[in-house]
Amino acid sequence: MRSERVLSVIRAYEDKIVRGYCWGRFWILRQRFLDEIGQYLPERGRVLDLGCGFGLFSLYFASVHPGLRLEGLDRNPRRIAMARAAAGKLGLSNVHYEVGDVMDFCGGERFDAAYMLDIVHHIPGEAVRPLLEQVAKILPPGGRLLIKDVDRRPFYKRWFTHALDKVMDPGAAVRYWDAEELGRLLQDVGFTVHRHLMVDILPYPHILYVCERRP
Repeated sequence: MRSERVLSVIRAYEDKIVRGYCWGRFWILRQRFLDEIGQYLPERGRVLDLGCGFGLFSLYFASVHPGLRLEGLDRNPRRIAMARAAAGKLGLSNVHYEVGDVMDFCGGERFDAAYMLDIVHHIPGEAVRPLLEQVAKILPPGGRLLIKDVDRRPFYKRWFTHALDKVMDPGAAVRYWDAEELGRLLQDVGFTVHRHLMVDILPYPHILYVCERRP
């Protein structure tokens, strides 16, 4: 949390409440974890951030990977407006944001990689496969989809995460996936899957799925 890059992203938001949210998100998904995720991104090319929210993670990746073009998608126009404003304040020209619901995502354009950070458990279970199928279509053979989410085990960590999700958004439904179940689904839609365990002293069952599009 002491990284100047992280602090500069947080300072780029004018709203104090959003700044507080950013502190919380960077506390949970700290710079060490972001760098663990970032090592699997390509050195150059287009990367899609599905469910980008206020854009804080794509802003971080855009600042440390200047060869990438980050493109964020979120259904909340206010969040997208704040992400655009923060990008402008940071002077980042390699990040772009659009309003759109990930559950309506139909692909079309080609990307070199994509990621979803703590998004899957907020998507209705029946909508996850269609979304993954569409994401697979936008990636070239060997292109990576990175999914960071929470495992169902150990159960005490899952319940802690569930309580936190309810505090953040009491009305939102959550559906946590067993790692084996989500791994099988990703394989079924055309990916080879490697699970990268993200060890944390805090009670969060982080897990990173590194998925490569099969030919």
